[in-house]
Amino acid sequence: MMYAVIRVRGHGKIIRKAVETMDQMHLNRVNHMVLLPETETTRRMLQVVKDYVTWGEVSEELLSRALETASKHTGEKRVSVAELGKKYGQEPSELLRALMDGKTTLSDFDIKTVLRLHPPRKGWEAIKKSYATGGSLGYRGRDINALIEKMLPSQGGV
Repeated sequence: MMYAVIRVRGHGKIIRKAVETMDQMHLNRVNHMVLLPETETTRRMLQVVKDYVTWGEVSEELLSRALETASKHTGEKRVSVAELGKKYGQEPSELLRALMDGKTTLSDFDIKTVLRLHPPRKGWEAIKKSYATGGSLGYRGRDINALIEKMLPSQGGV
């Protein structure tokens, strides 16, 4: 499985250890999202930065949509999963499955590891409270997909 990690809070009054951990995760700005494998190391890193980010298990179809709308090739061009599959000789579904299983990473396909998202429609919930208490921070499981959906451009293209 793959975690989608989104930075919620900015630079003010952050403990040094959390700053260093977010730098290692490449989460330098609010509304940036990274994909991390579900490992023990990742879980420990997330516990350090839990007061500044939210995370959960991303679904395959939403990952595909996020890659097509928010990811960029290293040359600042947008890429689609179908184009990547054609370029690297894989079916798009195989490529997504390999990403979800952690067998490959975005940087293997020359895609920037940080996806820049819009702020969520209707805003964040309280950014100083955990998700369990009605806020935006911390682990939210599969509900991360609803948040990412709110942060991607609408499919109708308003």
